[in-house]
Amino acid sequence: MNDINLNIESESLLLDTCLVSKADKYGKIVYVNEKFCEISGYTLDELLGKDHNIVNSGIYPKKYWRDMYKSVIKDKILWHDTITNKNKNGELYHVKSWIKAIFDNKGEFIGYISVRQDVTEIIKSQQEISKQKTYLEHAAKILRHDMHSGINIYIPRGISSLERRLKEENINKLKLQTPLKMLKEGLLHTQKIYKGVYQFTNLVKPNSRLEKTKLNIATVLKDYLSSTVYVNQVIISDLVEVEVNESLFCTAIDNLIRNGLKYNDSPSKYVKIYMEDNNLIIEDNGRGMSQEDLDYLSKPYVRKENQKESGSGLGLNICIQILKEHGFYISCNKIKTGTKIKINLQPL
Repeated sequence: MNDINLNIESESLLLDTCLVSKADKYGKIVYVNEKFCEISGYTLDELLGKDHNIVNSGIYPKKYWRDMYKSVIKDKILWHDTITNKNKNGELYHVKSWIKAIFDNKGEFIGYISVRQDVTEIIKSQQEISKQKTYLEHAAKILRHDMHSGINIYIPRGISSLERRLKEENINKLKLQTPLKMLKEGLLHTQKIYKGVYQFTNLVKPNSRLEKTKLNIATVLKDYLSSTVYVNQVIISDLVEVEVNESLFCTAIDNLIRNGLKYNDSPSKYVKIYMEDNNLIIEDNGRGMSQEDLDYLSKPYVRKENQKESGSGLGLNICIQILKEHGFYISCNKIKTGTKIKINLQPL
């Protein structure tokens, strides 16, 4: 782009892909190509003889354009920026723009040539990502702070207050032992999940780092699973000590355990967790999942066709992202009795 050929009619590729225009020294349009007309929404007759401000969005101060004119005329440099214009219908579009002054053989300024690349879809995508990131950060703030009071203060106090007010005979008479136990175990499990969500949403913040501690993963997994209804279906052998973020690591492994039990038609469902070389193995006796299945199902919102079980299609994706944050690599094989998932615990 630093050496624009002024014979623009011969540059077919340029004309097909870019918005090209020429203006005289007074800024009046003397040439536009078809792409310029297509994107701006104006016909050739509507543009010829008009000033370029016909597509001016009005969002830039006058000094912005004065500086541009100074750069191309006085300083004789190629001016470049991404700018926002407005089409005939009043809709904004975005273009990467290169503007260069034209001088005759005597060095006299005689006009301008402009080449623009339409980047509207790219800019819109960036704006959408920025908007979604803002929403995500706000949702993360709500999870990290505003839900804390309910999960860790009000509900525990409510259960404690209820237990103090209920006499033993009333609990026995009304058969409240099981409901109270379920409330307390459910709260304990929710607090563990909340802690994992808190840690995960912290990663939304710029320059965040995963906080890790060297832990015996058998101990932390047994503790995490102790309040679940499927604790007796998980067989955990002796494991190793590894640097992990306890909450997030347990959240990821729990997702794999639940998948092994959920997608399982066996009358006696189970998941075994054990070590094999440097790999943490999670083995189930379910329907089985191949590496190809894992690669496909680990994409966001993807689920198998005709799958009878409900789900969002996000759990496995988040699980793998958590393990990647730890530097761990996950793979799997479909075996005769189900699925064998390997998690290499040596950070990549």
